[in-house]
Parts: sequence; C-alpha cells; structure tokens
Amino acid sequence: MMGKTCLGGGLRGKIQFSHSFDEIISVENLLLAWQEFLKGKRKKADVQEFSMHLMDNILALHHDLKERKYKHGGYHAFNISDPRPRNIHKAIVRDRLLHHAIYRKLYPFFNRIFVADSYSCRIGKGTYKALNRFLEFGRKVSRNNTKTCWVLKGDIRKFFANIDHEVLMTILKKYISDEDIIWLLYEIIESFVPGLPLGNLTSQLFVNIHMNEFDQFIKHKLNAKHYIRYADDFVIFSENKTWLEVLIPQIRDFLSDKLCLELHPDKLFIKTLASGVDFLGWVHFPGHRVLRTTTRRRMIKRMSEKSKSETINSYFGLLRHGNTFKIKKRILP
Repeated sequence: MMGKTCLGGGLRGKIQFSHSFDEIISVENLLLAWQEFLKGKRKKADVQEFSMHLMDNILALHHDLKERKYKHGGYHAFNISDPRPRNIHKAIVRDRLLHHAIYRKLYPFFNRIFVADSYSCRIGKGTYKALNRFLEFGRKVSRNNTKTCWVLKGDIRKFFANIDHEVLMTILKKYISDEDIIWLLYEIIESFVPGLPLGNLTSQLFVNIHMNEFDQFIKHKLNAKHYIRYADDFVIFSENKTWLEVLIPQIRDFLSDKLCLELHPDKLFIKTLASGVDFLGWVHFPGHRVLRTTTRRRMIKRMSEKSKSETINSYFGLLRHGNTFKIKKRILP
C-alpha cells in the first residue's frame, strides 16, 4: 500500500521488554538457540557445514552483532503446495540461528500480552485448540443450540506480503526501548520486501505482534466477547446479526488506517452457524464439524498416491477432530 501513512501502534505499551541487547546476542543464548534450531535439521548439508566450525561461526556472529556490523543475508526461494501454493523464502543458517536467538527472548514476553483467543504459532495453542474454541463459542452463543448463532468470518488480504515495515517497527517500539534491539529487528525486517517472508521464525512472531493490535481493538474497543483469530482468519460470534454488520466498516477502517491491511472482499461474510461456517479447513455446524470439500478431495488424492504408514497416521490424526467416519472407511489401506 504505497503512498498511504498508517498510524501503527500509537502510545507506548504499559509493560516494557526487559531483556538487553547483550542478552540476546550472548554466546550462551546463541548456543542455546543452536540446539533448538538443530532439531530435525542435522542431516541438512548447510547445517552440517555450519556445525563443522560451530564455535568459530557463533563467535564471528556474536562479534558482528556486538560491533553492529551484522548484515542479514539473502533468501533461497522455493514453492510448496500444502494446503495451497505458497512461496517460501529460506535464510542462510547463520541468519536462521539468529532468528532463533531473538525468538527465545522476545516470544515469552509478547506471548503474555497476546489475547487468549489468538491461536496461530503459539505454544499450547494451534489449530485444534482453535477448532475446539469455535465449537465452545457456538454452544455458548446459541445457548446450546436453542438460539440462532450468527458468525462474522473475515480474512486479511495477502497477509504476509502486506505487512507494512514502518507500522510493525512503530508497534515494536511501543514495547522495546533498547535502540540496539530495535536496530537488530529493523535489520531482519528490512531484509525482505515487500512484507515478511514465509520461512523466518521471526516472521511468525512479528505477524502476531502486528495483529495483536487488531485483537486488542476487537476485544476491548468493539467489545467482541466471542472472537477467534488464527493467522489471517478470524471469526466473531453473536446472536445479533445487525451488530455484526455494524462491526464490518469499523474493522475495515481500523485495518486500513492503523495497520495498512485490507479485508479480503471475497472471504467476508455473515451467516448462521446452522448453515455451516467454513473455518480452518472444516465446515462447522451446531455441535459438529465436517471436512471442507477441497480438503477431503486433496486427502483422498494423496492417499491414493502415497501409502506410507506415517502418512496414513497423520491423516487419521486430523480426522479424529470431526465427523469423518465415511472418509476413514474410504482411506483405510
């Protein structure tokens, strides 16, 4: 959204990040971050190459950070198609190690200020917790399916690609006063344009920090008690359809004016829970849910192409979260 000035985070946060720049870049923190980064990657050629001279590489990274000579490297781009086509950008090992070191310190702080019903990329949250919360809110608002429950469903247009760097930095400065940390975060954020790269661990945290402004607005300014967000998808439940309709322009204006984001025009609707609400790959009804048609077709297709036991087990893990008896019978080996 070039040419538009958004207001960003506004006033300084009530609580402040207390860790220092030296703590983040310390050799100890970098070594601990390496152990976390290493999980599942030991056989990767670039990881093995970095680990051959691990202490030299970590000490060199620490020195560059301490002297503020650090520069983020480029990205290797590749595509995936699960569940839909996405362009992933992978940083070099040195940079990904730093991402983990930053995440180790920032995540626990910011996780405390996030609303309870933000579920994406958070420890102890995740897709299935969000799905179960959806079921719970449906029961509450419909009063155990005795009243009509309306659901406003929204989606942010081109979420990662449209994260405005200036807005994000303004929000981060609300909570972080250390100029060295701000410099480091700016170096990482500015390493990729436009938006944020799908692939950085820090990107997952940054988008939640960015969208926490939206979550707080929905919960505390619009007083939406029954609200769930997972990444760029969100739902609001109410007995009152008119109230939900009134929220839409307020939500649209906040996203545009404060965060430089837009609602996806083709993925915005208000409908009854009884008619079925599509959210996170499932179509939800009062008291139960069924797989989205496209999800079901993709699963059946892949099962016909792959017969590995771990693939079967992963799908059965997914299927146990909804009404899928017929599908289970169909994909049994």
